[in-house]
Amino acid sequence: MFTMKRSRIAIAAVATGAVVALTGCATSDPTDSSAGDSTDASAIVVGSFAYPESEILGNIYALALEDAGFEVETKFNLGPRQTTIPALEDGSISLMPEYNGNLLFFYDTENEARTTADVDSALETTVPDGFRVLDSSPAEDKDAYVVTQELADAEGLVSIGDLKKIEPFSLGASPQIAELPYGIPGLEEFYGLESITFVPIEDFGGPDTVKALVDDAVQVADIFTTSPDLVAKNLVVLDDPENLIAAQNIVPLLNSNIYSDELADVLNRISAALTTEDLIALRDRVEGAEKAQAATAAMDWLTDKGLLG
Repeated sequence: MFTMKRSRIAIAAVATGAVVALTGCATSDPTDSSAGDSTDASAIVVGSFAYPESEILGNIYALALEDAGFEVETKFNLGPRQTTIPALEDGSISLMPEYNGNLLFFYDTENEARTTADVDSALETTVPDGFRVLDSSPAEDKDAYVVTQELADAEGLVSIGDLKKIEPFSLGASPQIAELPYGIPGLEEFYGLESITFVPIEDFGGPDTVKALVDDAVQVADIFTTSPDLVAKNLVVLDDPENLIAAQNIVPLLNSNIYSDELADVLNRISAALTTEDLIALRDRVEGAEKAQAATAAMDWLTDKGLLG
């Protein structure tokens, strides 16, 4: 049984992103993410958090629903849950790409669910009346303990527990990891890791953290599982068999007023097809050298997966 200490999870900050255009024939100008100021009451209004991954997912939902014949508008780049949840409540938006773990802990900080199945089950009774959560995706964007491929091969590192082989080691991560349950305290409690030199790095698994890892300034780093650097820098995400870090699967969250079986079918097919590797590739297209528009990357992904009519 998890202790209360284990059940407290903090929501990590992520990078901000620019407003991304949605192409198509929506009821208002689809290139204007503030178009919801004159929202058509019959339209599904898709929102997003203020960072590229969420805008990519918002575009995937919007383009697929529009292709299926729904009237769609968009309000991207909205900010954190303190903004998006009230917007869903008052109908300013009606659909959001969410993360099942963070959504659960937003409403219930004491919840002990950790696996995808347990988190999804808990969400069914935790999300307030007026909201509905559809199928979660295999795709996850969550904290992970990461090492270089070179170190993994040399020391036989597969899971977090294998880090005992390289103790003492340095861990590079955001300052909060020193105290968060899935940080230093959890590494000790769940995996018995005690000889860790903590190196605080302020960019939440961004380029400074990656550079410190690649340069061997730290041997382990906390990097999100959809970071394009995992592929670009040949990094290895260590398995977490004890479920120290709770599931963070992509899940559609909607205002119940827009629910229909047809809408659910469109979004559930997207969830079934989406993988963590897909999110890495999509982020790389938008955030990397190509600088693709989120709508372009989303349309290409939907086409490649055969999810458009």
